[in-house]
Amino acid sequence: MFAYRFKLLAILLMCFALTANAATVFPGKEWEVTASTTAQCKQGQTELDSYVQRQATTALLAIKDGRILYSYGKTDVPSIIESQRKSILSMLYGKYVANGTINLDQTLETANIDDVGGLLPAEKQARVRDLLTARSGVFHAAANSGDDLASAPARGTQTPGSYFLYNNWDFNVAGTLLENATHKSIYQLFDEDIAQSLQLQDYKLSAQKKFGDKSKSNHLPYHFFLSTRDMARIGLLTLHAGNWNGRQLIPADWMRVTTSFYTPSSDMHPASTAARHVAYGYMWWVLEEPSDSPLQGAYMAWGLHGQYLLVIPRLDMVIAHQRRVPVDGKWDQPKVGKNAFIHMAKLLTENCS
Repeated sequence: MFAYRFKLLAILLMCFALTANAATVFPGKEWEVTASTTAQCKQGQTELDSYVQRQATTALLAIKDGRILYSYGKTDVPSIIESQRKSILSMLYGKYVANGTINLDQTLETANIDDVGGLLPAEKQARVRDLLTARSGVFHAAANSGDDLASAPARGTQTPGSYFLYNNWDFNVAGTLLENATHKSIYQLFDEDIAQSLQLQDYKLSAQKKFGDKSKSNHLPYHFFLSTRDMARIGLLTLHAGNWNGRQLIPADWMRVTTSFYTPSSDMHPASTAARHVAYGYMWWVLEEPSDSPLQGAYMAWGLHGQYLLVIPRLDMVIAHQRRVPVDGKWDQPKVGKNAFIHMAKLLTENCS
């Protein structure tokens, strides 16, 4: 009798899973739009309309069960996604870690990584995984700004793997390592491994480019220019653990590891970064939310001026936010802060679950 009940329960759970998956769709050339919403959800969207219009937001797109739930602004205009690029690089790593092309425990020394002015012997002992988790202990200047290097301890004082500091040098060198290992550019890898399969609508391979100050570092940042609706497709891919409509583009185990807690905010430096109360995985930010929050388990890619890609597994939801820069060639523009964006997300998650 017990065996029969167990078998019956397994069948019911399988049927439930199939039914739940059937409700989710993947976009083809165009996104589908949610057919109807509850009165509570419509009220939440009205409140969101009012709030977003008071921010520096240029585009916002929310996807629920694979369909557009909410849209604001021009979601089809590509723009620099700033540090969201790091989460994309993390995704690209998955395939090559799984097939052995990249060893996460390889050191910078054995990978023949050096830089302007040279690295210290202790710094060369940093591993690939230390770069991906912002724990390299290498406080060399990066070719671009927008990090916490100004708050770094003296070089050579921290053992690789022991000290979290958000330094663009780590992430830029992680790009160099991937290109050296695969003998392809990051943009070729993105095009072949992700973009083509996702049928990105506004993406152009020719528009992607590196730029930075080579007098500071040989390792340039790999900038991406993507639209809000194309970022939402990338979010949907991660939501399904690297699976796109039945095709496993990124190993599921890699997606689970990289979007999980590795460094809690309490272990971060400087104190201003710890005060954000957002943990870090492998180049993904992970929300520190209580167990009863719809955002518990959510993670995001996060760029400087307010570029966000929030993935919410509990609700089968993705929210992509863009603050387009530069404006008339000027980069010093109002930002959309993390707290403002999370408030936007909660207006949807608390009303449209």
